[in-house]
Amino acid sequence: MIDLTGIGGADSNANAGILSIIPPIVAIVLALITKEVVFSLILGILSGTVIYSLLMGYGPAGVLASTTQLMAEKLAENTSMILFLCLLGIVVAVINKAGGSKAYGDWASAKLSTKRSAGLATSALGVIIFIDDYFNCLTVGTVMRPVTDKLKMSREKLAYIIDATAAPVCIIAPISSWAAAVISYFPASSGNGMTAFLESIPFNFYAMLTIFMVFYMSIKKNADYGPMALAEKRCVEEGFFNTANEGRAEEEFEKISGKKGRVIDLALPVIVLVVFSVISMLYVGGMWTPGSAGYMNLFTAFGETDAGSALALSAFASLIFIFIYFMLRRTLNFKEFFSCINTGINNMVPACVILTLAWTISGVCRDLLKTGSFVADFVQQSGIPVHIIPACIFLIACLLSFATGTAWGTFGILIPIVIAICEVAAPELVIVSLSATLAGSVFGDHASPISDTTILASAGAECNHLAHVGTQAPYAVTVAVCCFIGYLIAGLTRSVLGHTLSLILSLGIGLVLLIILLQILPKVWNTDSMKTAKERN
Repeated sequence: MIDLTGIGGADSNANAGILSIIPPIVAIVLALITKEVVFSLILGILSGTVIYSLLMGYGPAGVLASTTQLMAEKLAENTSMILFLCLLGIVVAVINKAGGSKAYGDWASAKLSTKRSAGLATSALGVIIFIDDYFNCLTVGTVMRPVTDKLKMSREKLAYIIDATAAPVCIIAPISSWAAAVISYFPASSGNGMTAFLESIPFNFYAMLTIFMVFYMSIKKNADYGPMALAEKRCVEEGFFNTANEGRAEEEFEKISGKKGRVIDLALPVIVLVVFSVISMLYVGGMWTPGSAGYMNLFTAFGETDAGSALALSAFASLIFIFIYFMLRRTLNFKEFFSCINTGINNMVPACVILTLAWTISGVCRDLLKTGSFVADFVQQSGIPVHIIPACIFLIACLLSFATGTAWGTFGILIPIVIAICEVAAPELVIVSLSATLAGSVFGDHASPISDTTILASAGAECNHLAHVGTQAPYAVTVAVCCFIGYLIAGLTRSVLGHTLSLILSLGIGLVLLIILLQILPKVWNTDSMKTAKERN
């Protein structure tokens, strides 16, 4: 009888060493080759559980046992997030059924007459909704998709804007589920977590430059390059918005069934959901629960909250409000409202399946094979010069987050180690290195095909997932290259120039380099150059 209780604990450490990086490599390579995310994730999970079972001596039965148990544990840990997604899917379906999306689309189409204005509006909305990346992805996609479809912005471009204003915005917002997670990972012995987080924001180059790039790409005409340029050209010339679902945007827009909707039928539910989300996070965080030291303050409550539980609570409360609102408005009848439940949940099933598998492979890497510990130990024992620590940390965080598909898991592993290293070797680089850790973690979360935020951005835009990953990757890598150079400069100048001048110089050079690349790349990597290369091959 195989005892798998406490799987992934200290007593079940497989000590896989370099074998621990095999599962993410299998999943990512297969996803890129086969274009089948579910298949790739399942094989990545199985490759990890095979390694784990062999090292632990569990045999063939242990492979299936460890796989199913780990998947069940991860699903149980994230039940509230699955519930939130299903409830949010119902909210979206009800709004569509009531005609709120169509009414907003008609209104916005009259106000937003160009693709540029639609891109700017989508980017601005993504920045405004900073509370949580999951909420951001699905809400921005729901609100803006009808407008961008009608103005012939490709679903790939919409997914990029959504993704680039989700995690990069949340990681620099003091009041967000991401800030709460970072603060919780900060060692109490090293000072105040909120203070350190606030100080790290200006040095989070990836977040800053990504947000700049989103608005730049929305404003400047013909700024796209690489696969995104092809997607945009196809959408404009052929009317297709998605490589997997080649329906015409105009026809898709007219499928929204509500005929009596008004703009308020979309705006009010979204506003209520935002307000309830903030209140729920504070409530779950214990802001109104008296403790031994009295009531919590705002930042402490956000630091103690459980984002999944709070978002599920807010979505349920919002659904109750929406039911009462539409019944009083008589936009929907009782039967029409409850018919949206199956529709909304069904729309979220693909995202829930992929998320469950992504959480499982993350558990395989983090809990069973200790991928993070292997990478972290390698960094800790490498003996690299202190001045290049921030750049190296950024690179390691990028690779680890990309491989595991989780930013929170990455900075949860690296933050204590990075701070411990810097406090001894280079105290002046603690904040810069913390920022580099967060920035690299966000890159992986932004670009990885197995990242939950990337998956939800695809779901929010209703874009083929691998099409989104393939078109977004060159943009994310462009920013990451500039960030790497920025962290090299920050590490070299921090002790010489001081905090402020080092920040201005490193961020300024990174920004200038990004602008130069954004001027050059559309000219050398455009649809014509890709067509010529294809013809040569």
